Amino acid sequence: MSFTNFSFLELTRFDAFIAAATSFLVCLLLVGTKKWHGAFSMDSSTGVQKFHTAPTPRIAGIALVAGVIAGYAASSHSPAAAEKRYILSSILMAGMPAFIFGLLEDITKKVSVKTRLCATMASGLLGWGITGVSLTEVDVWGIDWLLGFTVVSVLFTAFAVGGVANAINIIDGFNGLTAGVALIMLTAFGLIAREVGDIPLAFTCLIISGAVFGFFIINWPFGKIFLGDGGAYFLGFILAWIAILLPERNPQVSPWASLLICSYPIIEVGFSFLRKSLREGHHPSQPDGVHLHMLANKRWARHFFSSFSRTFQNGLTSPFLWAYAAIPCAAAIFSYQSTWQCALFLLASFFIYIAIYSKLVFFKWFPKK
Repeated sequence: MSFTNFSFLELTRFDAFIAAATSFLVCLLLVGTKKWHGAFSMDSSTGVQKFHTAPTPRIAGIALVAGVIAGYAASSHSPAAAEKRYILSSILMAGMPAFIFGLLEDITKKVSVKTRLCATMASGLLGWGITGVSLTEVDVWGIDWLLGFTVVSVLFTAFAVGGVANAINIIDGFNGLTAGVALIMLTAFGLIAREVGDIPLAFTCLIISGAVFGFFIINWPFGKIFLGDGGAYFLGFILAWIAILLPERNPQVSPWASLLICSYPIIEVGFSFLRKSLREGHHPSQPDGVHLHMLANKRWARHFFSSFSRTFQNGLTSPFLWAYAAIPCAAAIFSYQSTWQCALFLLASFFIYIAIYSKLVFFKWFPKK
């Protein structure tokens, strides 16, 4: 029987379940043993970007990696499933620099942003070294010609991976936010892969979704454990690498579809860089308290859920951002073959972001000058 003749759920429900169960149980274990490792694993509740009310373990990246490994181990060893196992194994190996340096920051609090960014770019380079895959076209005249040169293609791929991984880390601010956005993005990637017949990649998305979901159950809405930098950078690398694999493995998929799916975190980090650059005496790398998700918490969650605890308000901030992230992801599912449609939806996603941001800051969707 060919690989495509297998039922989608029959092949994946067991390994996805194992990935979710492993991630969930490891999270429970880490939460239950925090009195032993808390001295180095806790995230303090003080700081401009801290919204939780008590120190919390920030090493759930360990659970995420364990979940993906378990999903890989539980996968069928039949020749039909070989390609899926190859994709999972390459993700696990290539993602280690991003995970390890992020986890070191979670434990030591001494790894610089530049070092972590370089580590995520190194994961992109390692991904190319293992699979030979890199971005070879983005449907932009001139740039596609440059990407025809291997060195340019590989460096561009590493930069793109580092950028997306860093963007995922930037939005990791409230209980369930990053995990929920990742699940939405993985669903979009998986559905498109399924639609174009790339069953191994679709299966990969489902198994990784299982690992993310296992963490999500413990993280949302009460935030018993956080992804931390290790988890956020590793998950960011995974999403970036799948975004590269999808159009590279399937020429009928526009690279702009991947960009559209990743648009929320990319727009967030791009707008944040611009906003901070324009502030006199403020360096773009300095943290501040006016990211979109922070404003949504202050303006919406605290208003609509004022009778709830601060911790619950924290978790109830995330659905507002999930709704926004779902818009470009849904658009990509229906326009993945058309570059110009994806580009238009990407522009629309940007304007929606600006409108929401303006509403939260100026109390108007588009304030007049």
